[in-house]
Amino acid sequence: MEEVFLILFGLIIGSFLNVLIYRMPIGKSIVKPRSYCPQCKKPIKFYDNIPVISFIVLCGKCRDCKAKISLQYPLVEIFTAFTFWISYSFYFSISPIYTLFTIIFLCIMVVLAIIDFKHMILPDELTIGGGVLFLIYSFFNPLITYKDAFISAFGSALVFTLLYFFYLKVRKIEGLGFGDVKMMILLGAFLGVNRLLIALLLASLSGVIIGFIFIIFKGKDLKTKLPFGPFLALGAYVSVFWGVCVLRFIQSVLR
Repeated sequence: MEEVFLILFGLIIGSFLNVLIYRMPIGKSIVKPRSYCPQCKKPIKFYDNIPVISFIVLCGKCRDCKAKISLQYPLVEIFTAFTFWISYSFYFSISPIYTLFTIIFLCIMVVLAIIDFKHMILPDELTIGGGVLFLIYSFFNPLITYKDAFISAFGSALVFTLLYFFYLKVRKIEGLGFGDVKMMILLGAFLGVNRLLIALLLASLSGVIIGFIFIIFKGKDLKTKLPFGPFLALGAYVSVFWGVCVLRFIQSVLR
């Protein structure tokens, strides 16, 4: 029964994440006005704003203007519900509070990934604000020490800052956005050194794979800009649950 409630609550939070994803990049309040159709601007009735169910009932179209509703909306809601469930399954027995902060962290990852993918920006409210939140939480985090959190957060941000200026000054291109630097503080503060290294490894590998796909099938070249935030978010998501296992596997292979 607890898991059912958790999944339902996850769907509701997923709906709120969609609000963040849509409104934050364009500087609109996330509180008001209430949800409306981006096309016809008419307010969405409460019965048309039920996570997933309303999308199915409306056949993915606005009730008023019949404009298509992006598949992003139900997918984010479902994925957020899955995030609630898997976080509960992995960590509730260790610490309910840690489970809560894991959910918050992963929800931020979802929002950052999609915003960066669509707009190539990483809002400071989430990167810096989240970094501060998890640095404070590091004093109570049962899986890493506060020293680990501070070292991984600011150490990785320093490395990314050096890379940022290397690309900018030496290669005369923007290889990384400064938003990525700020995002590293957020990742390091929650993951700690070991899981952060795995997150970076997975982000780099997935970025290389997607880059080659774009080159081979889309006719792009090595200068094509790809947002790195989604790859960082993916690496962090996987590392939260399986980072330790991946690290042990790598260590066993290198022995």
